[in-house]
Amino acid sequence: MVNGSTIHRGAVAGVFGATLFLSSSAFATTYQVGPGKPHASLKTVASLLQPGDVVEVSGNTTYAGDVKLTKSGTASNKITIRGVRAAGKRPVLSGGTNTLEVGANHYVIEGFEVVGGSSRCVFHRGHDVTIRDTAVHDCPSHGILGAMDGSGSLTLEYVEVYKAGLGDKRHPIYMDTDENTHPGAVFRMQHCFVHDGLGGHAVKSRAERNEIYYNWIEGAYYRELELVAPDGEAEDVAREDGDIVGNVFRKTGTFYTVRLGSDATGGSTNGRYRFVNNTFLLPQNAKPVVEIFWGIESIEMHNNAFYRVGGGAVTILKLTDVAWAAGKAVIGGRNNWVPQGSTVPSQWQGTIQGSNPKFVDLAAFDLRPAADSPLRDAGAAAPASPAGYPFPSPLATPLFVPPAKKIVTDAGLLGRAAAGAIDIGAYEGAGLGGVKEEAETEAEAEVEAEAGAEAEADADPVGAEENAAGIACAVGPGRTTGAAWMGGLLAGMAAMAWRRRRA
Repeated sequence: MVNGSTIHRGAVAGVFGATLFLSSSAFATTYQVGPGKPHASLKTVASLLQPGDVVEVSGNTTYAGDVKLTKSGTASNKITIRGVRAAGKRPVLSGGTNTLEVGANHYVIEGFEVVGGSSRCVFHRGHDVTIRDTAVHDCPSHGILGAMDGSGSLTLEYVEVYKAGLGDKRHPIYMDTDENTHPGAVFRMQHCFVHDGLGGHAVKSRAERNEIYYNWIEGAYYRELELVAPDGEAEDVAREDGDIVGNVFRKTGTFYTVRLGSDATGGSTNGRYRFVNNTFLLPQNAKPVVEIFWGIESIEMHNNAFYRVGGGAVTILKLTDVAWAAGKAVIGGRNNWVPQGSTVPSQWQGTIQGSNPKFVDLAAFDLRPAADSPLRDAGAAAPASPAGYPFPSPLATPLFVPPAKKIVTDAGLLGRAAAGAIDIGAYEGAGLGGVKEEAETEAEAEVEAEAGAEAEADADPVGAEENAAGIACAVGPGRTTGAAWMGGLLAGMAAMAWRRRRA
């Protein structure tokens, strides 16, 4: 029952929460960078940054590289560096040794082109960093490099990387994490497009945990994906794992597509690897798809489609150099599609073989299963890991599809909606959860939600006003309308203060 005492305690709680909000957010600064703006370059702003600050960089302008970010945000008040398009063009950071160096924690960086760094276009040695809606290209050495010392979790989303890498030791994307400084760090890469590598592997990672979701990766000089042990770390510090879900791997050369375990420069990951609902496009004469080199613990592969363009069998795993951490082979797999006559692990179950997976339009890279495709409704729902070797916190079901050779920054246009059983591969069938239908469904849902909100406002204007401010959501166990009202009032005051400061 709500009484005066409860309301008083709730109001005090609301004041306390709003005070925290005021102290941490209301006095953050928005810096504007660009021609005619208060700051001419990102370099001049970098040393001024504090938690919660926002930097807006004008687009259609090129700025000098060697930008170093050394001031950290906090987990609840990240620093945002945002490119603002002008004439449809992002701002460009160009040149220098490291065009953009993120040497601090808790950042969101979005909306840039980063080009030309002689050593690295992007150098990551922070923690809790997100880079999104960014193109990294024309890098004569590394495209995006994560340091072995000091680096923690990094998320890349809606990022395009191309024309980067050199030889066999410089890569378009090369990640590492410091397992002592940032134990449990995650490298997550989602909705990205990596292509036209000039050297190395398209995506190479030594991170403790790798989450490779919904990407289109093609055109590597060597391998499209390599997940190996960190440099300079003892094998018993941590196990390195990889969850690889919903990607397209298009091999254009004849090398292996994936390598797991080690690159022979250090130890082994002894890790667990999970491949679910990926599509592999392979050329003629390509080597086996996945090379396991030195120590891993387990590998499982479910609902994947493997196709050699032009026809022909494939070999899935190369096991001649593997050292099983468990002392035995730990392999699992269900409902994968392979060409007739392919060499597959004996532990796989429900493998489907055929001559053609029947994509909608392979020549146009529309890899959705056609109406008569053997991939349709043929996947396994929530397939289990090998007994005794569960993959930790897996992405149970793919929720999106990868962008088809381009970046799509609206995840709502990439939703994956199964009709019936899930299809094999990275895409659902034609007309079933495709891009257009998914977008239309979400739009219809938004219209219905808005109509419902308007009807509720007509019926209960006070309640609708609370909902608009997000106040009603705060009322729950241990919270009261008094607390929510006071918190909402002070939050509104904070917003007014923020607008005045920004102006």
